[in-house]
Amino acid sequence: MTLHDRFLIKVPASTANLGPGFDSIGLALNLYLTLEIEKHDQWECYSSCEELKDLPTDESHFICQVAIKTAAQYGSELPPCRIKVNSDIPLARGLGSSAAAIVAGIELADAVGRLHLTRDEKLLLATKVEGHPDNVGASLYGGLVVGCYQQNEVDMLSFTNLPFETVVVIPKEILLTKESRDVLPDAYSRKEATKASSTANLLIAALLNQNWSLAGKMMEQDCFHQPYRKPLIASYSEIEKAAKMNGAFGVALSGAGPTVICFTENGKGQKLAQALEHRFTNMTVKRLSIDYDGSYVNEIENFVK
Repeated sequence: MTLHDRFLIKVPASTANLGPGFDSIGLALNLYLTLEIEKHDQWECYSSCEELKDLPTDESHFICQVAIKTAAQYGSELPPCRIKVNSDIPLARGLGSSAAAIVAGIELADAVGRLHLTRDEKLLLATKVEGHPDNVGASLYGGLVVGCYQQNEVDMLSFTNLPFETVVVIPKEILLTKESRDVLPDAYSRKEATKASSTANLLIAALLNQNWSLAGKMMEQDCFHQPYRKPLIASYSEIEKAAKMNGAFGVALSGAGPTVICFTENGKGQKLAQALEHRFTNMTVKRLSIDYDGSYVNEIENFVK
């Protein structure tokens, strides 16, 4: 049986929600989790990234666990691998680091285990682990994704060639998703749910119609999560005000936070990033592009098992 000895797996970061699109709207961004994989006599993970150096170095590493469990679902036992893990995606900052790791683990299982999974099968597997399809869908498909997870099925559409840019403002402190979810209400009234879902629907329509001012307005009128999470981000209002003064048409929490993502028309991103970088010197400001390719796997060199 011929397999490939070495693989390169590259998975983009993602932002989710975009305001009212709670657990259903995602956008792939050009920060990347990269795995360099080769067959080995035991599981081994290592990294040159300072932020990743405290993670497990054996098969208990989260990516390995996802890969091993994915392969097992298809009756396959993965051969041990040596994996160099590098990432531009900051951990626990609302930029889809865990979703990228889930996708990377599934891609690893598919490549090394020769599972021949379709992209839709990968999406369902990733959604089951993550619990919702927005971040994992964006990392898999690229572009802007809108997805729905119901009755053990995921339906998703991906949109490309979107004429806007993003700038993210990343605070130094982390905010775990569980902590950010714990502040959300357990239930919404029918009136609240109607208002929240109509806002999300109009956000998508405004983005696709390139009505930027309306899209920004809908981002601000979210009722699902931002009113409860914004108080956890000390500088949110200050960032929002500064971004709008410098060309942003919309501002939202990125995922569960604490990163704040600002949206601007094409050609205005650099000016916005420079203004925010000058204003918020104690935070990291990045001008990011939309990734339209999604996760990428490249096979290198053959070996016979």
